[in-house]
Amino acid sequence: MRVYGSDAIRNVAFVGHGGSGKTTLVDALAFVSGASRRHGNIKDGTTLTDYTPDEIARQHSISLGLAYAEWMDTKLNLLDTPGYLDFFGEVVTGLHAADAAVVVVSGVSGVEVGTEKAWEVCDRLHLPRLIFVGQMDKEHANFERVFADVKAHLSPKVLPVEVPIGEGSTFRGIVNLFSGKSHIYKPGTKSGEYDEVEVPAEHRAEVKKYSDLLIETVAATDDALIERYLGGEEIPREEVIAALKTAVAAGSIVPLFVGSATLTFGMRALLTKMVEIFPAAADVPPPVDAPLLGRVFKTTSEPHVGDVTLFRLYAGTLKNGADVWNAEHEVAEKLNHLSVQQGRERTEVGVLHAGDIGSVAKLRDTHTGDTFCLRDTPLRLSPIPFPEAVASAAVVVKQRGEEDKLAAGLHKLHEEDPTFHFEYNSELRQTLIHGMGERHFEILLGRLTQKYGVHADLARPRIAYRETFKGKAEGQGKHKKQSGGRGQYGDCWIRIAPRPRGAGYEFVDKIVGGVIPNKYIPAVDRGIQESAERGVVAGYPVVDFQVECFDGSYHDVDSNEMSFKMAGILAFRTVAPKARPVLLEPLADLEVWTPEDVLGDVMGDLSARRGQILGTEADGRLTKVRAVVPESELYRYSTTLYSITHGRGTYRHGFHGYVEAPPDVAARVAEEHKEEQGH
Repeated sequence: MRVYGSDAIRNVAFVGHGGSGKTTLVDALAFVSGASRRHGNIKDGTTLTDYTPDEIARQHSISLGLAYAEWMDTKLNLLDTPGYLDFFGEVVTGLHAADAAVVVVSGVSGVEVGTEKAWEVCDRLHLPRLIFVGQMDKEHANFERVFADVKAHLSPKVLPVEVPIGEGSTFRGIVNLFSGKSHIYKPGTKSGEYDEVEVPAEHRAEVKKYSDLLIETVAATDDALIERYLGGEEIPREEVIAALKTAVAAGSIVPLFVGSATLTFGMRALLTKMVEIFPAAADVPPPVDAPLLGRVFKTTSEPHVGDVTLFRLYAGTLKNGADVWNAEHEVAEKLNHLSVQQGRERTEVGVLHAGDIGSVAKLRDTHTGDTFCLRDTPLRLSPIPFPEAVASAAVVVKQRGEEDKLAAGLHKLHEEDPTFHFEYNSELRQTLIHGMGERHFEILLGRLTQKYGVHADLARPRIAYRETFKGKAEGQGKHKKQSGGRGQYGDCWIRIAPRPRGAGYEFVDKIVGGVIPNKYIPAVDRGIQESAERGVVAGYPVVDFQVECFDGSYHDVDSNEMSFKMAGILAFRTVAPKARPVLLEPLADLEVWTPEDVLGDVMGDLSARRGQILGTEADGRLTKVRAVVPESELYRYSTTLYSITHGRGTYRHGFHGYVEAPPDVAARVAEEHKEEQGH
C-alpha cells in the first residue's frame, strides 16, 4: 500500500436517504479508480462496504463502511453511511471523521427526509460538500425536477457543473460545463470509459444556459475574475477550478454532478473533482495543536478477529507498532498491525500521516470516542454529539442462565453503537434498551445472538405508574405482640391528605403531650414511606400526599423503634384505602415531523393513542405536530410512524408529567398486578 502525505489525502463522507445509491457509488468509485478489483452490486450482496450478513440480507447499509480510491496521486478515504434514520448515529460518526461530504440524491426520488437530516449535520459542521444526482439510468429519472427540488429544499447555492444527456433508458452521456464537451459513454464497458465529442445540437441551448450560469457564478466569487469575465475575457479552466474550490470551502457554492454508479457513468469526473475542489487533510487544522492526536470514531467486532478500531489521525505520524496514550482511560496501547480498510479487507501499512484514517485490531482499553495522543501531552477531544434515543423496549433472555451474558453482550453492542443504551430498572425489574427505533433493535438482537451467543426477545416495557390520593382519611395503626419475655408495642393515629401534583411527600408531627416519645416518631414516618412504596391500587409508589401523626400511645417496656415502624405500616394500610386512592400514568411530550400529505393520518393515530394534540406548525418541508401522549401508548410508535409516513416521519419525546389514569386503564393495571401477585 502506497504511503500518502497529508496534502494527498481527502476524507469524504457519502450521505443521503436510504436507497439513493451511496453504497453503489462508493463501490463504483473504488472500482473505477483501480483500488478495488470487483464492481459489486447491492442485489448480489457484493458491494465493498455492505458486507455483513444483515446488510446483504436487507440490501441496505446498517453501519458506517470505509473504503478508499486512488486517483491523481491522491488517496480518497470514502466513508459510506446508512440512509435510514434508525442508523443516523452512523451518519453523524462519518461526518465527524470527514473533511467534506458528497450528498447523494436519487434522480428519481429527489430530496427525502434522510437527505435533509444529513444536510443539517453538514451545515452544523460547516463541511464543504457537493451533490451527486445518481440513478439517472432509472425509469422516471428527471434532472430538471430533482435540480429544482435540491434548490428549494437543500440550498439555493447549488450549481450544476454537469448535465445529463438523456434520462432513464436514454441516458447515455454527460456534458462537462467546464470544458463544454460531451462525454458519451461506451456501452458494455465497466470502468466509465467515454468518447469526448461536441454537445449534441438538441442540447446546446440548455447547456449554454447552465454553462453561462456556472462561469458567471464562480467568477462572481472573486472581484478580479468577475471584472475579466464582464470584460469578455475567457477565464482559463484552472482559474475557474481554483475559484470554485475556494467557494466550496466557504459554502457559497455547492456544485452538482450527475451520473449512474451502476453503469459507472460519471465516476471519473467525480473522482477528479473530489481531488480538485475538496480540501486536502493538510488544509484542515486539527481540533487542537498537538504532536500526536487521533480519535476512535468506530468500533466493530469481527469473527476470529475481535474488536477492530477505526480512527482518524488529526496530527502527527503514526508508525506500525507505535505506543500511544489513551487519555480517557489513562492507559498505554500498542498499535500493532496498523492497517487501512477497503470494505471488510484490511491492508497493513508501515506508517500513516496526519489526516489519514486507519484501523487496528485487538486494543484492550480503547473504545469509540476515545482520544489517543502522547503520554507527555495528554488530550481529550470533545465527544461526538450522537442523536438521542427515541425508542425503548424491554429485553428478556429466551434461555435460562444467559442473564449474565446478556449484560456483557449489551455492553459490547453499546461500544459498537453509541446511539444504543441499556439499563436495568430495579423499580420495573426489567432490562430496558433505548435506541433509534424497532428496526435498530431488531438488528441489535440479531447481533447479540450471532456475535455473543445470547438469545433474547423484545418485550413491552413496564410503565412507571404512580399512585396518589384524591380524598382525606384518618385512622389507627396498632402493633402489639406478646410472645413471652419482652413484647412489642406501637400505636399511632394518622391523617392522610392529598398534595398538589409534583409536591412530593410530607410528614407532619402533630403529637402533643408526649403520647408518642419523640425518639419513636421518625420510625412511624419510615413505616409509612415503606408501605407507600408498595402502593394501594396496583402496587406502584404513592406520591404527593401528606401524613399527620396526631395521636398514639406507647409502653414503657415493650415499645421500640421497630414496633412504631410496624405501627406506621399498619396505619397506612388501614387509612390509605379510605382516602380515595387513584392510579397516575406518565405522559410524554411528543414532537412529530411528518409530510403534509399524511398529516391527518398521523394526528388520527395520535388521537387513537389517547393523545392530546397541542398544535401544528410548518418546519421546513415537514409539518411538526406537538402532542401529549400516555407513555403506555408509545410502544412501537416508531414502526407505526414509519409505516404511515413511508419512512419520512421522525419524532422525539420527553417526560411531561403524571395525570390520573382513566378508570378502564386503572382497572386493567390493577388486574394485571393482582394476577402477578397471584403467581
